[in-house]
Amino acid sequence: MSEKDLRVSKIKDGTVIDHISAGYALDVVKILGITGHERRIITIAINIPSKNFIVKDIVKIEGRALNSQEVNRIALVAPHASINIIQNYSVVKKLEVKLPKIIEGIIKCINPSCISNSNEPVTPKFYVKSEDPLNLKCHYCSYILEKSDVLCNFN
Repeated sequence: MSEKDLRVSKIKDGTVIDHISAGYALDVVKILGITGHERRIITIAINIPSKNFIVKDIVKIEGRALNSQEVNRIALVAPHASINIIQNYSVVKKLEVKLPKIIEGIIKCINPSCISNSNEPVTPKFYVKSEDPLNLKCHYCSYILEKSDVLCNFN
């Protein structure tokens, strides 16, 4: 891609989440709890032409580096994303998006009878049964969550 084709400007400091599957950038933003009231520049690019994919999404967050828990959250909806930490317009660190085998405290079980949805002091916990398609098994009630369930049940 030439400089003439640059669709999203570079950032000085922050995080670039690239290679998000097309159509999932808004879900990544939701997962990170970004509302637009953070007083920082956030760039969301959807359906950008890609060499490796036909199209991809990109999210750029100026002035913020992601932590490992946030990277794990992203892995739930964008398992092939790449995350670059930027300082002074250069990539200083690349983070690998990898879905952990156990997901704790990030999403809720959708089974209303699950003990994790009661007033009991338990942290929701899931085992990754498959990554593609995404299937998570609740530790407490064995309910299986799919990607569509995950998208609407973040803690």
